[in-house]
Amino acid sequence: PGVPNPQYMEEDPMMATLYKNRSVAEQNSFSLSWELLMQVDMFDLRTAICGDNTGLKRFRQLVINSVMATDLGDKELKKLRNGRWEKAFAPKESYVDTSTEVDDINRKATIVIEHLIQASDVSHTMQHWEIYREWNEKLFEEMYDAFREGRAEKNPADFWFDGEIGFFDFYIIPLSKKLNDCGVFGLSSDENLNYATRNRELWVSLGKMVTADMLQKCEEKWAKKGSAPSSVATSAETGPETFQQEANPDEPFDQES
Repeated sequence: PGVPNPQYMEEDPMMATLYKNRSVAEQNSFSLSWELLMQVDMFDLRTAICGDNTGLKRFRQLVINSVMATDLGDKELKKLRNGRWEKAFAPKESYVDTSTEVDDINRKATIVIEHLIQASDVSHTMQHWEIYREWNEKLFEEMYDAFREGRAEKNPADFWFDGEIGFFDFYIIPLSKKLNDCGVFGLSSDENLNYATRNRELWVSLGKMVTADMLQKCEEKWAKKGSAPSSVATSAETGPETFQQEANPDEPFDQES
């Protein structure tokens, strides 16, 4: 927890190579989960979810796209998602659309699922201030522990206040607006946006004090442990299948334009 992808790649070069140095944590998480789903005793569950092999392949693609959507550091994937969103929800007169009605429905469904997964990944930012604070502190603690263990280069306290403001401005609030615009939550669609906007306002006012408090708690915890920063090295081992083994060139990265 709290360890960034570049650190995973440094600690486990074989895994980094396996996943072509892209979204290593996300790809590994998917591979482990998919391996469990493909076990013999999961046959009934697979059948209920997918029906047949065609459905299984489609489900796999949807899960891959959804999991990869949570990698906020991959700018190329972000650009592709934004392009798909514009194509799915922009006014028809703004571009030439040669797709069928079924293609249009599938595109909208896929991109909405991706954004729902993104929203669930950071859902604490779009809820009540106290919920946001609780999970924000848990993430801060994870990243501080990674720093003290030598598995992250920077102390999160050095960038946390400004980083949260940027996170709200360039990710959370735009994401909330998209969910609001597509109406996926019905009459309560604007609730996420309102909470995100309010939390951003409160963070600007209280964030420095909150960050100092979180840092103090973490330092006190480490003082009790009596631990010093240490370097962590892990043995490299070959992981399960990589996404790039898919026959379809659009998998796992749905590069529909």
